[in-house]
Amino acid sequence: MAGSLDIRMKVVSLCHYLQGPAACQYLADMGADVIKIEPLKGAFERHWSGGNSWVTDVSAFSLAVNRNKRSIAIDLKSREGLEVARDLIAGADVLVENYRPGVLDRLGLGYEAMKAMNPSIIYASASGLGATGPAAHRPGQDLLMQARSGLVAATGGGEEGPSVVGAAVVDQHGGSLLAMGILAAYVRRLQTGEGTRVESSLFAAAIDLQVEALTKYYAAPDRAGRIERGRNCGSWYHDAPYGLYKLADARIVLSMNDAGKLANALDSDELRALCSIDRYAERDRYAAVMARVLAPHRFADVERLFDAHGVWFEKVRSYEDLREDPQANHMGVFNEIDVNGKAATLVNHPLRYDGGTPPIRRMPLYPGTDSRDIMTELGLSAERQAELIEKGVIGQAEQAR
Repeated sequence: MAGSLDIRMKVVSLCHYLQGPAACQYLADMGADVIKIEPLKGAFERHWSGGNSWVTDVSAFSLAVNRNKRSIAIDLKSREGLEVARDLIAGADVLVENYRPGVLDRLGLGYEAMKAMNPSIIYASASGLGATGPAAHRPGQDLLMQARSGLVAATGGGEEGPSVVGAAVVDQHGGSLLAMGILAAYVRRLQTGEGTRVESSLFAAAIDLQVEALTKYYAAPDRAGRIERGRNCGSWYHDAPYGLYKLADARIVLSMNDAGKLANALDSDELRALCSIDRYAERDRYAAVMARVLAPHRFADVERLFDAHGVWFEKVRSYEDLREDPQANHMGVFNEIDVNGKAATLVNHPLRYDGGTPPIRRMPLYPGTDSRDIMTELGLSAERQAELIEKGVIGQAEQAR
């Protein structure tokens, strides 16, 4: 931070699921003071963890998206709880929320009300399909947006048809975009003192993920039939052999490569005979020959030949392989923290700053872990804090945990 000025971004998060929490986690990693307001029993991600993945009694989903935040549990349906929330927002630079459109308005925490109370507030909203429009009322979730945006239709191919992406890539990209928008608004606020309404959506994030593919698609002649391709072709717009291939003992992917280089690496007359064809127009033909040539080879042999000839390829590896990947570990991609005596493997912040990765400074394992500290910062006396906790307005995690 420059000089002695305290310009640490103060963020109040009213977020659950993934898109909003991921955005706030990026901000917290970068030094923002993020206070997560959650229900007394905790946000959604504390109660569900896909794959039945828990570390003791803590959801792995919650561990994935809440590092470096502080938690206060508040009953927002109570008048006193709303007063505490409003006091927090009044002193914040940013409010981030990803409730369905209209929910916070009904609680009196909507944009217009918060702007009237805090004119320089950055009010960031993340939704499924936007706040307005003919589909704004529909449920917005990663898989649904993969389908609606064309991502499922463009993935896979071959006889099996379309394929779903194997991770919540839309949610995570949406969180990244939302964090980027908040940072841009914060720079503007530092320059002008003005607040900003920032809006993101999973639908727009899913489309943005495909900016290259969509731009090429709409510019392509006879585009309607371009998506269809054979099982080995990984993309509708790349020349073969770009895609996935099976070896005798493994699977590999081939990226963009020179046809002559591939033929020489594999010493294949079949591939040499195809060097002069249009490997986009006849991508299925070329890919089928490549698949046939590769099928009997073992990975160790292919690796040696391709490395020697400068071929772009990678082995298809599992999550187990990834955890032991020497490059991933060199880069510090993973981290381990103690959760009630059991180690939990986390994925670190994806960027490096001055050669280092932001540390994990804290992890709110339970809702309300920081309730007392946050209330103290608001100026509430110990007696008032005890009263609010006793009345069930504020939740405080058990200190023994």
